[in-house]
Amino acid sequence: MRQSLASRNLRWLFTLLLILPLLVQAQEPLPSWKDGPSRQAIEAFVSAVTKEGGKDYVPPAERIAVFDNDGTLWSEQPMYFEVLFALDEVKRLAPQHPEWKEQQPFKAVLEGDQKALAESGTEGLMKIIGATHSGMSTEQFIEQSQGWLAKAVHPRSKKPYTEMVYQPMLELLAYLRANGFRTYIVSGGEVAFMRAFAEEVYGIPPEQVIGTTFESQFQDKDGQLSIQRLPKLAHNDDGPGKPVSIDTIIGRRPIFAFGNSDGDLQMLQWTMAGNGKRFAGLVHHTDATREWAYDRESKIGRLDKALDAAKAGNWTVVDMAGEWSRVYPFENN
Repeated sequence: MRQSLASRNLRWLFTLLLILPLLVQAQEPLPSWKDGPSRQAIEAFVSAVTKEGGKDYVPPAERIAVFDNDGTLWSEQPMYFEVLFALDEVKRLAPQHPEWKEQQPFKAVLEGDQKALAESGTEGLMKIIGATHSGMSTEQFIEQSQGWLAKAVHPRSKKPYTEMVYQPMLELLAYLRANGFRTYIVSGGEVAFMRAFAEEVYGIPPEQVIGTTFESQFQDKDGQLSIQRLPKLAHNDDGPGKPVSIDTIIGRRPIFAFGNSDGDLQMLQWTMAGNGKRFAGLVHHTDATREWAYDRESKIGRLDKALDAAKAGNWTVVDMAGEWSRVYPFENN
């Protein structure tokens, strides 16, 4: 009897030792963040602004957190994922546009001429985006975007693009929401493209996704109502365009902002310029092994002026290689 009881106690103790690490991890709000300066700064900020009666307390209605998307919530190398979508769309739509065989930059896309495509610059890219993101209803565009995301895979990882999201940032979004924050995307990406996946991937509903927009118009065609997308840029939600969008759409200044590039600088500055306790963070891409390493000289997601501003303003700069135990959800922790 004593031996049986002792045996049961040993089994119970062994089971407890096995599940204890899992219980501890489940209780940790940011398990993929190492215990370093960035995690400590985030937790200290959230604790301060949510402590009722504290000097830094912020009411839930004012707990607005804004995030860039490309390079902040998911990867952006070797090219912005939305651009890769647009290039595939040029190929898909080419039979309907025989003139593209002789028109740049479409000719370069169809022939795989990377040099000519690069030489077309921003003007060429906007022609491609305009041609592939318009001429249809918003619902049709979102459906097309979702179809591409369901099939396309990243050229290096061979994973769907929606799996190229950062596990630590998913945890951060959930942590903020659990503490009464409303989380918004404020990105240079086209708004409908991001709305095609943001709720499923990030838990951010369409009305909290802000991005670059094209002009649109209401259409009543034989009783069929739709919002038609036009090939003319309405608002570029990058750089100084971000604070304008925040002011116009959210109507409150954020108290928490995260970005990764110079295109996010004004959003971070706008956030930090308000009264009371505030947080500005940058994801610094320092991990050439698990992701990519780039900053001041990169053509994609250049981080130069914002890095200097972060140092001057004592903002939080996340060292991806040193502070994230896991980058993507599909990695073993």
